Amino acid sequence: MKYLKESPTVHESSTVQNSALGVWTELGPNTWIEESRFGDYSYTAGDAQIIYAEIGKFCSIASHVRINPGNHPMWRVTQHHMTYRCKQYRFDDRDDEDFFDWRRAHKVRIGHDVWIGHGAVIMPGVSIGTGAVIGAGAVVTKDIPPYMIAVGIPAKPLRERFPKDIAEKLLQIEWWNWSREKLEKHFRDLQDLERFIEIHSID
Repeated sequence: MKYLKESPTVHESSTVQNSALGVWTELGPNTWIEESRFGDYSYTAGDAQIIYAEIGKFCSIASHVRINPGNHPMWRVTQHHMTYRCKQYRFDDRDDEDFFDWRRAHKVRIGHDVWIGHGAVIMPGVSIGTGAVIGAGAVVTKDIPPYMIAVGIPAKPLRERFPKDIAEKLLQIEWWNWSREKLEKHFRDLQDLERFIEIHSID
């Protein structure tokens, strides 16, 4: 059995560039993460690409997920990346930083405790609310509210995980911000929704 630890666990085949990884995180094989924040306890199963994104805590990212995939300048004569990766093609001695700044301005933001299914694609500029579920193979082009299950191409809301009053109570409790000590103390409560709400609700 592989045990995780407080410091991030990064597979040897994965690449981390200019990114911050939280505690108890894991990046599975062939994960690429660039200019992103990856929250505590979140993990990728592998073969994932995450660029210009903010990922919350306790997120479960299945294999072959792409978050903020590459974008091309359709407004130019050619959309080929030689127009912004100029150095690689020896057209210029520097790349087009304005284009990359444009991409950075369209970050993906993912809340806490989000489950993203196998092969899903989260398009630039999209926000996914805390507690949401994104179905396998979905292409998310619009914001998804908290605790919503979304599926399809393009992804559309299927149903809510919990009634609104329960979802609102969970959002108020913010258990994902608990200390490790408090998580350990109340770990069993996380497996029983009714008990959890009863004990931890904020009046």
